[in-house]
Order: sequence, then C-alpha cells, then structure tokens
Amino acid sequence: MAKDLERDLGLLSVVAISIGAMVGSGIFILPALAVKDAGAGIIAAYLLAGVLVLPAALSKAEMATAMPEAGGTYVYIERSMGPLLGTVSGLGTWFSLSFKGALALVGGVPYLVLLFDLPIRPVAITLAVVLVLVNILGAEQTGRLQIGIVAVMLVAIGWFVAGGGPAVNTATYGGMWDYGVEGIFAATGLVFVSFAGVTKIASIAEEVEDPDRVIPLGMLGSLGFTTLLYVLVVAVVVGVIPLDQLAGSTTPIADAAEATLGTAGVAAVVLAAILALVSTANAGILSSSRYPFAMSRDGLAPGLFSTVSDRFGTPVTAITLTGGVMLLLILFVPILEIAKLASAFKILVFALINVALIGFRESDAPDYDPSFEVPLYPWTPIFGTLTGFALLTQMGLIAIVGAVGIVVGSVVWYLGYVRPRVTREGAIKESVRRSIGDRALDRTEETLDEAAETSVLVALPEGASRQSEATLLEVGAALSPDGSGLSVVQFDEVPDQQPLDYASDVQSPGDLKFECRTDTLAATLDVPVEYGELVSHHPERAVANAVNERDVDVLLVERGASFEDSLLGDSIDRIRKQTDCDTIAVDAQPLEALETVTLVTTRGPYDPLKVRVGNAVATETGADLRFLYPLDERQSAEERQQLEAYHDDLLDLCDVPTERSFVDRGDLSAAIDAADSDRTLLVHANNGGLSARASNDGGTAQSAIQDSDHASMEVDTKRHPGGVVGRLLERLAF
Repeated sequence: MAKDLERDLGLLSVVAISIGAMVGSGIFILPALAVKDAGAGIIAAYLLAGVLVLPAALSKAEMATAMPEAGGTYVYIERSMGPLLGTVSGLGTWFSLSFKGALALVGGVPYLVLLFDLPIRPVAITLAVVLVLVNILGAEQTGRLQIGIVAVMLVAIGWFVAGGGPAVNTATYGGMWDYGVEGIFAATGLVFVSFAGVTKIASIAEEVEDPDRVIPLGMLGSLGFTTLLYVLVVAVVVGVIPLDQLAGSTTPIADAAEATLGTAGVAAVVLAAILALVSTANAGILSSSRYPFAMSRDGLAPGLFSTVSDRFGTPVTAITLTGGVMLLLILFVPILEIAKLASAFKILVFALINVALIGFRESDAPDYDPSFEVPLYPWTPIFGTLTGFALLTQMGLIAIVGAVGIVVGSVVWYLGYVRPRVTREGAIKESVRRSIGDRALDRTEETLDEAAETSVLVALPEGASRQSEATLLEVGAALSPDGSGLSVVQFDEVPDQQPLDYASDVQSPGDLKFECRTDTLAATLDVPVEYGELVSHHPERAVANAVNERDVDVLLVERGASFEDSLLGDSIDRIRKQTDCDTIAVDAQPLEALETVTLVTTRGPYDPLKVRVGNAVATETGADLRFLYPLDERQSAEERQQLEAYHDDLLDLCDVPTERSFVDRGDLSAAIDAADSDRTLLVHANNGGLSARASNDGGTAQSAIQDSDHASMEVDTKRHPGGVVGRLLERLAF
C-alpha cells in the first residue's frame, strides 16, 4: 500500500524554511561585489530584486496550490511546457544551485579566516568535500544541520541593524543614482540569486498543512520580510563603510559590525555568516543533486543518476556529480563570475516559471485547479517574464553567454538524448494542438459551406485527350455544384512569327473537335459549363493571366500536363508560381468505378480544400471517404486521443460515409497499396516549394503515393491564413 506524507508544516515553519533558504551568500558576500556596479544604489538594487522576484513567487504559489507535490520548479515547467523546456529548467536550476553553493563556500571562507589564519581556496575545497560526504551518508543527517540556523542568523542580523543604525552616515545615500539606472539594473541582476530560496516551499508542498493558504502566505511573507531585512542590512553597510573600502572587502558585514559593534558584534556576525554560508552550501548540494535525480527518473537524464545506494539510501552518483561541479567552480572560476552565473541561471528559470503559469492557465488543463490565483493575470507573469529577460541583458557578457549556453546545451541534450526516449507533452502544446485543430475544423466547415460560390477554371493544353477533359469536368462540376463559376479553356500555342489576331480567326480541325467534345461532355453534367479557346505565344503565361484576370478560385489541370515546351522544370509548377489561386492536378483516369476517396496526410490537420475536394468527388461519384493518418511511434497517448477527437469532428462535417484509419508511419505505403488501385483515388498535397514543404503532407506521404498505382489528385493551397509560419506551427503542434 502506498504511504502518504504527513502534512505537518504550518505557516511559521514554512516562513522559516523559506527565509533560511534565502539568507546566506546574498547578504554576507554580494554587497561588496554589487557596490562596484551601483555604489550606494545597491540599496535600491536589493529592493528592486525583491520586487522582480514577486511575479515568479506568485506564479509558483499558484501552481503549488494546484499541484501540492514534491518537485517544484522543474516539475511545473516540464508539465506546462514539455520535456524540452523541462530539460532547460532542470539543468538551469541544477547549475544555479551548484553555483550558489560554490559562491557560499568561496565567499564564506573569508569570514572563517577572520578567526583562523587559513588559506581560502583549500579550506573551501575541504568544506565542499566534507559536505558532499555528509550528503552521501544520508539526507537525514543533512536535515539536522538546518535546525536553529535561521534563529541564530536573525538574532545576529537584528542586532547588527539595530546597533549599526545610529552610526549610519546618511549623506552616503545622496549618491544613490551616481551610477545611473544601468548600474542599478546590473547590480539587481547580480543580487537576484539572493532571493532564489523564496520558492523553496514549492519543493516541499506535499508536507504543508492547509497548502491553499499556507503556501502563498509563506512565500509572500518570507519574501517581504527578507527584502526588508536585506534593504536594512545593506543600508547600514553602505552608511558605515566608505564605498571604495566596501568594494575591496571580502567580509563586508563583519567590517561594518567592527565599525559599529566592536569585537562582540564581529563574533556574532562571523558565527551567523559561517552558519548561513555552510548551510547554503550544504543545501546547494542537497537540493541541486535532486535535479539530475528527478530528471533521470523522468527519462531526461541517464538512469545512473536515479540510482540509490543500498548502503546509504542516497543518490550517490547525482550527489558526486554536483559536488564535482562545485569543486571545479571553486578551483577555476572567480567569485564575481560565479555570482553572475548563479543569478543568470536563476533569472532564466524564474522567467520560465512565469511562462509555465501562462501555459497552465491558457491550456485549460482539466486537472489544473489552483485555490490561489495570481492577481492581475496575465500582466503579472508577463511583467515577470519580460523584466527577467531584460535584466539578463544588463548583467554583462559572461552572464548572457552563460544563459544562452545553458539553453543551447539543453536543446542539444534534448535532441540527442531525451527526444528519442520521452513522449510526454506539456500543457501548452496540448492546448496549441487543440486550438489549431478547432481552427482547422472551423476553416474546413467554412470551406465546405462556400462550395457554391467557387469559380473553377479547367485549363487544357492543345491536344488534351477526351478522358483528361472528362475527368477534369467531372471534378470541376463537383467543386462548383451550381455551375455558375465553371469554365473550360483550351490554350493553343502559336509560333511567335504568327500574329495572334490571325490565329484567333482560324478554326483548325482540333478546335472544332474540342468544341464538339466539350458540348457532349457538358450535356452529361447537371451544371452549365462555359468554354472557349485562347491563343497565345506563351500558353503558360496565358493560363496565369486568365486565372488572375477572372479572379479564379481553383485551377484544375491534368497531372503532368505540359502547356509549352521548356527545359525549366514542370509546366504546372511554373503556372502555380504566377498565380494566387488554389491548384488541383488530377490524373486523367475514369471516376465512374470509384469506391473510395482516400485523403492522405502525414502531419497536422487536413487542409480544408483537400477535405472539400475529397468530399465533393465522393459525393459526385457515390464513393466512400477515408482519412488516412500515419502515427509516429513517439506520439503520446494524449496526442493520439486528440487526433482521434479531431478526426471524429472532421468526419461529422462530411456528406458521405466516412472512416478514419491510423497506421504506423512506416506502414503507410502498405496501407495505400492494400486498396484496390482501380477503385481508389488518393487526394494529397503538393510537396514542392517552401510553402508546400511546410504543409501537412511530408516526404513520407509523397513517396508512398508516387510508388503506388492509384489515381491521385494533388492539391496546392495558397490561401492558408497563417502562411508558411501557420503551416509550420501546425506541423509542430501535430
């Protein structure tokens, strides 16, 4: 029987956990680094960072009340936006926490050096190794290290603020804006990581009692308290230490305590700093090692990272990897760059948190029912996303390259490792597919309703066969049931040396044969047909001009027809490029014996014109209509359900008996060949040119159709409302 977690964390416990996760390197180390960018403006930078963190905190609070389970950031982003951005967020959060842990050790050891004359980096490396071993020995031992640290820190920091306040030189604050807005933004980005722990609560959401109330209150309460605490501490530091001295300090809080509280104050601050920084480094190893563990469990990383030691009960490989990364950072990366990269990765992840919230809201996911909702939606998460990316641009080249590098590296890892193994989808993609499918159904219904208003031009080259004209006329009559827009034109080519006015007055035996044949064929149809001949030196150009001048909706031609001799490729393709109408190329085979009209696609919703053509021909000939859709092995169960629902709705729009068939992509050719070639017509999309390559038929369908013996009808639609981009989106969504 599965075991439940006891929900025993109340509001005070949640606030304490969040404050403990935030207070550390952000206040004991970063003021000395950030003052170089903003001077006294670092006071405003800490305040601004607290404000800019708020949208992500609110977004995560909402998602935590909808999904109060362990996992937090990575889980929310992966469920909302899918494995790709789940990979980005997982690696980004792992790197951010690893960098934050390394920052705590490199920046925290100088406080220890105030008590003992020890070399900084060797001590930092030793502490890192010890903490890695402690985490390997068991998470239970590491949890005990956190007890009491928050209380000790708050007492020491409270004494520091209260005792140092009277000694502040307020004149220093007059230079708040000396470094300009750019300097304050740069400092804001640098200290952003100081607030990373505010969302720690979401990762323990399963243990929180009354999560609907406690989680948002805990996040907002701890964020407000910590922001105020940071501002007060930095205000004291800036007010009691000259800025140039502060910029060169490795222990800024201890230096300020020495100037205001004496030896006892320094001792208290050093104790609090060491506890906080060791706690931060320990939590960095503990928390960050969970990300390769969780990603491995979800298939986004190799299985060895989710292997738990039989002896210690901990994910030794994940912890060792995290510890190794921290050791490399301590050895080779300057402290300022560690701080910048830690903040850059955290800003990136927080921006994705805001996007994830929008994804859940807009997807209308049935299992997403938060009891707390972000106020001023969608402006709050939009503000958080935009300001996050804007902040990244102000942090310098190293931070930008680091953020871009983690995204590019994650994408490469996803394409090379994750994509072949994972078929899960995010709520956003499901929502987009559902929306695209609904819009495609609406367009299809509109296209079917507009059949009577369609003007159709049947274009025949000189010497076209009777069967070719008969087939094209039958299709044209099906597409224009009232006949008001159906016309047939034979395009005759004459030499350049012969005047066109002379050629137009001469009736050749072929012209008379065409008129007689068209009269006979038109009499067999239930619709009126207009017909005529057009002489030209360049029939292809004449066809295009006729289409454009008559404002034709659909041009019907025989597949493979040639209107003039040329070495420059296919005649029909050249005509397509000169017109703005839909083109249908039809095999010149009898339609009387048809039993099935099969619409073939490989990705995305069916083109509305293709559905209309198939429905019209099936109605005209009494055939059944079949929708053939190849499925990819990687398609998830949710995607297949959506495809089935889309097909069911599509079938309801048609006027003839219909069926849908799903086959494995590799079996498409066999599925096509299984049908009787004399009684089946294949309707598919043209696969030439950029626009068509972005359409719903890909090379799989095209090659399968070309290899078959069936008559086929090639549809080229030029009126997709979204253009090439819209077609690409359909392919990506489906």
